[in-house]
Amino acid sequence: MHDSLRPRVMAILNENRQTHFKLQQICELLKENIDHYDWVGFYFKNGDKDELKLGPYAGEPTDHTIIPFGKGICGQVAVSNQNFVVPDVQAQDNYIACSITVKAEIVVPLFVNGENIGQIDIDSNTPDPFTAEDERFLEFVNQQVAGILTKTV
Repeated sequence: MHDSLRPRVMAILNENRQTHFKLQQICELLKENIDHYDWVGFYFKNGDKDELKLGPYAGEPTDHTIIPFGKGICGQVAVSNQNFVVPDVQAQDNYIACSITVKAEIVVPLFVNGENIGQIDIDSNTPDPFTAEDERFLEFVNQQVAGILTKTV
């Protein structure tokens, strides 16, 4: 499944459209084509502040448009610079609940020129669905996204 989406991700990012539109298309592509991706979104560092700001996403609206560094899974990834796979969100002390239906989460940081400038965040209503294949695929997505962001930064 993931391999068949790689060329589609690249095609979207190569379109002559605004970056925000392309990222929105990526979120929708992933949510619609991977069964256990129930919410897909990008968070980006909010200027010089130690917080993340919600970017394009696909799924239910969220109140979590600003997340301080260190808070929740996304905030922890902003500090650690490491992928964070959460098989069971109920087992996490530092978890910000977005929806009672969410069972698992994966967050993969997005680096531009070696700097963590954001992340892709996936929520799943399926317990423990994320595999190493998901991690590699989301790393690929972020590498491709970083390629278009370096052209616009």
